[in-house]
Amino acid sequence: MKILQKITIKQVLTEESKRTLINKYEGRKHQLQKECDQLRFELKKLEKSKKFSSQRLKDNFEKEMSMRQEKIKLVDFQLEQLHILPLESELKEKEVQGIVDIKIGDNWDEQILDKTIVVKNGIVTEIR
Repeated sequence: MKILQKITIKQVLTEESKRTLINKYEGRKHQLQKECDQLRFELKKLEKSKKFSSQRLKDNFEKEMSMRQEKIKLVDFQLEQLHILPLESELKEKEVQGIVDIKIGDNWDEQILDKTIVVKNGIVTEIR
C-alpha cells in the first residue's frame, strides 16, 4: 500500500545559499516597499479627485499599508537572523508530499517518522 507523507526539505547554509537568501529577502522587502508607495500614491490620487472621501476607504488603504509594513518587519527580522546563523546550519526550506510504500511487517513507528531531504547548494546530499 502506498500512503502520502510529509517530507521536510532542509537547506544547508553555505556562502552561496546565504547570498541567494539575502538577495531573495531584499527583493521581497523592495517589492513590499514599492507596494506601500503605490498604495500611498493611489490614496493621494483618490483624495485629490474628491470622488471618494469615505473614511472607510482611507482605513482600507491604511490597513493594506500596515499589513505590508508588518511583512517588511518580518523580512528585516529574517535578514537579521540569517546574518547571525553560522555556515553549515540547516534551515527548513519547505515541506512537500511524498509517497511511502507500506508493506505487512514494516515497523510503523519508523515509517511515520518525518522524512527529511538535505540540500546543499542545490544538490541533495542526504535523505533521512
